[in-house]
Amino acid sequence: MKLARNAAMLRLLVVVVLAAAFAFAIQAWIVKPYSIPSQSMEPTLVSGQRVLVDRLGNDFFAPSIGDIVVFHPPAGAAEGTFGLCGVKRPRTAPCPLPAGSATSINYVKRVVAVGGDTIAIVDGHVILNGIRQKEPFATFQHCVNDSTCSYPTPIKVPAGYYFMMGDNRADSDDSRFWGPVPRSWIVGEVFVTYWPLDRIGFF
Repeated sequence: MKLARNAAMLRLLVVVVLAAAFAFAIQAWIVKPYSIPSQSMEPTLVSGQRVLVDRLGNDFFAPSIGDIVVFHPPAGAAEGTFGLCGVKRPRTAPCPLPAGSATSINYVKRVVAVGGDTIAIVDGHVILNGIRQKEPFATFQHCVNDSTCSYPTPIKVPAGYYFMMGDNRADSDDSRFWGPVPRSWIVGEVFVTYWPLDRIGFF
C-alpha cells in the first residue's frame, strides 16, 4: 500500500514538473502574456489590459507597418524622461537612431515605419514617404500646440530598424524621442487581447 502511494505521488510530481516546464517553454518561445502598463496605446489598448504576444512568429516574419509589438526600448527611455537620441538632430526632426543598448523592460507600441521609409510627424499624424497616413486607431487629442507632437523634418529609418509610436500621440514615450529600434529588440507581435472580457478580440 505504501509503495503504491509513493508511486502515485511520484507520478503526480512528474506531471507537475512536466506541466511547469511546458508552460515555461510556451512563454519563453511561443506565446507570452503581457499587461499594458500605461495609457500610451489608448484607445486601442488601455492600462491594465492583458494581451498575448506571438514570440515564435517573430523569428520568421518581420513586423509590418500597423502591427502592435512588444519590444525593449533603449536605456534612455527606461528613465521615463522621453529618452536620449543617439545622434545630433535638428529640433524639428524625430530621432533617427537610439542611444546605447536595449533595456530589460517591455514597451507596447505600433510600428509606423520600417527600414528604408522616410517619416515625419505633424500634429501627431504620421507622414510616411511624403504621404499623410490614415490612422483611425489613433487619438490626437491635446496635440495642438504641443511641440512633442510635431517633427516636420523627415528622417530615413535605417535598414533593419522599426519606428514605434503609441496610438495616444500626446502621451507616449516612443521613437520620436529615442529613435527606431532594431529587430533584435523586438519580442513579438500582439495578436489577441483576453482581459477585460468586454475587450476580447484579435489584432
